[in-house]
Amino acid sequence: MAEFQSESTSSLDPILDLLLSVGYADARKTDISASKRLSGGLAWCVAAVNSDGPRFDEVPDDETLTQQEEIEIGKQGIEESLRSMGCPHSLEDYQIETLDCNAIFPVVQWLVNRIRLSLSDDENQQELNVMNQLKLLRERIDKEGASIAVQKLISLMESLKHLERQESEFQPNCNVTRLELQAEVIELEGRIASGCDRKSLSHSLNQSFIEPLEKLNSAKRELAARYRAIVAVKRQLDDVPSQSELIQYERRFSELYVHIQEKLRQTRKCYGTYNALLEIKELMLKETSLLNSISSQFQDAITSTAGRMKLIDSMEGIVKSSQQVIVISPPLQL
Repeated sequence: MAEFQSESTSSLDPILDLLLSVGYADARKTDISASKRLSGGLAWCVAAVNSDGPRFDEVPDDETLTQQEEIEIGKQGIEESLRSMGCPHSLEDYQIETLDCNAIFPVVQWLVNRIRLSLSDDENQQELNVMNQLKLLRERIDKEGASIAVQKLISLMESLKHLERQESEFQPNCNVTRLELQAEVIELEGRIASGCDRKSLSHSLNQSFIEPLEKLNSAKRELAARYRAIVAVKRQLDDVPSQSELIQYERRFSELYVHIQEKLRQTRKCYGTYNALLEIKELMLKETSLLNSISSQFQDAITSTAGRMKLIDSMEGIVKSSQQVIVISPPLQL
């Protein structure tokens, strides 16, 4: 008996390895009987195949398998479920109970291949969806002209960084010039203290102040020009609309388009009503003129037989022409 159990366990290992490879965690639990592990693994594989291609990270283990799926498989039976799925290998319930590995192994292998095929198809479909989304995103960027705006924004940012770098390089030069001027002031103070010639000292002071003052004014003008350039670049950066503003503009244009279409429809309806009323007016004027003509001729025509016959013929002609107009003319729509 021990030899039979050992042989059954060794024959069952490839089947449990297949179940474990697709995510059935109870395949290696020793506290569960081999029959229960095998039936649970078959039920789990049937539920996984019927879930339209589960992913490895989404395949439920024996604890997360829903009770509804377990009850449904329990009602139909593993044998009936495999038959309805079109399994090419037959499997009876007693073969599961008796651990007939020769009959169970091809069934498990077929179920595992179905699961792996579903996983492969699902991964290919996800890759195709990602490629389609990237294509739609590129088309939307090209359609909205966002790439041009981004390139312009990048160019402005580079210009701003270049100006800031020049400003940072200009600051040390100003500090060096300030130190030179302070040294000259100290030298002049020393000369004044030593009692040198006042006239030559005054001339020297004037010469010493004129050149640094010109440099200082020139530096101030250059600094002001650079500052104006930086402000202009910042203003251009502020003028570039953000993504949320572009989305808002698109929404407003869509609302304006719908409003224009509604106004156009109302305008066409008004034109149609006007044309219909104009035709009615012309017909009423013709009818009024016809009635006036009949009224003016009636008294003269009624006094004689020939006049009456002529009036009857005239009325019949008017009726025929009116009927022809009614048949030819389309119905008026108000």
